[in-house]
Amino acid sequence: MRRLTKLLNPLAAATTAGTAAPGHGPPAKGFLTIGTTTYIDPAGQYPLHHPSDGTATLVINDTDHYVTVVTERDRRAEPDAGPDAAPGTAPDIALAPGARTETRQGCSVQVGWGRVMEG
Repeated sequence: MRRLTKLLNPLAAATTAGTAAPGHGPPAKGFLTIGTTTYIDPAGQYPLHHPSDGTATLVINDTDHYVTVVTERDRRAEPDAGPDAAPGTAPDIALAPGARTETRQGCSVQVGWGRVMEG
């Protein structure tokens, strides 16, 4: 039991001190819309589901933080990639506050993540 207490002490100290848990920044103020779902004052990472009919998913960043559409798929799985396509990832898409995009790529949306490139 003492070992469990030792492991949990840093997390308990962070939450009682009023700071964010490790790995998460403060929440953004505003709204994040992914497809048909809107999140209020989002923080952390949200799943990005793509419709089965292949249409693009709308992402609207009405927050005060940058958000990033994180892409982690194999390029060989893309329809326009040839059989000799090198494995890798498509570039992430960063949206500034107030920006929007439609995307057919990505697996999640991260709030307040550091890449600053418009997409």
